[in-house]
Amino acid sequence: MIKTIGIDPGLAATGIGIVKGTSVRVEGYSYGCIHTSKQYGLPVRLEQIFSKTLHVLKNEKPDLMIVEDVFSLDTYPKSGITLGKVIGVILLAGCQVEVPIIEVPVREAKQVLTGNGKAGKPQLEMAVRHFLKSDVPIKPYHASDAMALAIIGLSRY
Repeated sequence: MIKTIGIDPGLAATGIGIVKGTSVRVEGYSYGCIHTSKQYGLPVRLEQIFSKTLHVLKNEKPDLMIVEDVFSLDTYPKSGITLGKVIGVILLAGCQVEVPIIEVPVREAKQVLTGNGKAGKPQLEMAVRHFLKSDVPIKPYHASDAMALAIIGLSRY
């Protein structure tokens, strides 16, 4: 049995999805988010994401970690820089527990699961539920995005 963890990085909410199984069959899964508050400065929020991610990785001991690759929107270039910092602390946590890491662009994840690289979050969430054979909505979308990455990791391991 393989265990993969998918991480959808974000400063306010970092999604985490964990999938156990084989490339064609899911035996179990869980998901959630690491939330940080705007009341704290960037260094404190990054430390919270790092320490909570490290805690999950140490407890779960995944075989593979899939992280959404950094992207930037032309209209909000500063958010791409901040996202890069978040991804940096997530990669550091993975490195400290010596888990293999793959970075996957968001469009690739959408393409693999929905057949459409420009799919919206609701469409991706529905594709994840379909793959998991679940009727229960996976919320928030950060968690469903992370589950999509974990599923991709399961098939690539």
